[in-house]
Amino acid sequence: MLHPEARALLDLMTERGVPPTHTLTPDDARRYYRERRAVTQPEPPPVAEVRDLAATGPHGAIPLRLYRPDAPRALPVLVYFHGGGWVIGDLDTHDVLCRQLANDAGCAVVAVDYRMGPEHRFPTAVDDCIAATRWVRDHASELGIDAKRLAVGGDSAGGNLAAVVSIAARDAGDLPIAFQLLIYPATDMRRGAASHATNGEGYLLTRDTIGYFHDHYITDPAQDLDWRASPLLHPDLSRLPPAFVLTAGFDPLVDEGLEYADRLSAAGVRCGYVCYDRMIHGFVLMGRVLGEANTAVAQCAAELRRALAA
Repeated sequence: MLHPEARALLDLMTERGVPPTHTLTPDDARRYYRERRAVTQPEPPPVAEVRDLAATGPHGAIPLRLYRPDAPRALPVLVYFHGGGWVIGDLDTHDVLCRQLANDAGCAVVAVDYRMGPEHRFPTAVDDCIAATRWVRDHASELGIDAKRLAVGGDSAGGNLAAVVSIAARDAGDLPIAFQLLIYPATDMRRGAASHATNGEGYLLTRDTIGYFHDHYITDPAQDLDWRASPLLHPDLSRLPPAFVLTAGFDPLVDEGLEYADRLSAAGVRCGYVCYDRMIHGFVLMGRVLGEANTAVAQCAAELRRALAA
């Protein structure tokens, strides 16, 4: 059953005439996404330090935001990639979540404002995220973090990017990653899993919106088969960092998230998996109106704290 709080939220959006994302221009979609957080997200908790930075990358400077809880020692760090279909979202839309994870996990968080489509097509976001992760590793001392305890994570498109960065880092062999936090990740650009049909209408993220995001990010349909777009299609998922995969039962992406977790486990990677059966895509950000969002954030933080313990 869809959680009554999720049903109430969906009904409210219908009542207020919130336009579906796929009917908007990218600029308008970004504005709506940014404005909607005031209704659904909790108040931002205080964090000991919040600082805007910039990493260097192959396509130019990459804005970052550093969050540090109150701790005098070198902290483990989560490099976080926001969701939003590689088209919407930014440092502000995920500010509350990054604050929550920093405080609850006792780690630094570095949020990455990677380039998005349609202005910057695949694989620019991948390039930015790999470069930002390397930059954090290279500047660990000045950031007060422990580069040996570096995790990557993200939600939705950001979960896709975290999975891709983990594979790229393994293959490069010179960027050790300790853990990957994958929140309802998109793992297969072919969009053929059964949940795309069963959950593809009526639960906030629709098949039409997924197609809109895809077409603003991917230039050539052949790119769907590139593992940097579809990490599920990489032939070798062994020797990757331990992972925690979280999904939502009424999400079009639930099947491909579970399949990715199963592939990791089958490849010998330590991987935890949990599905919030009654929730919708994007729910982790909605702790003001969805109680299970706060439970999920606490669970993600606990997994991070355990994985990055000294």
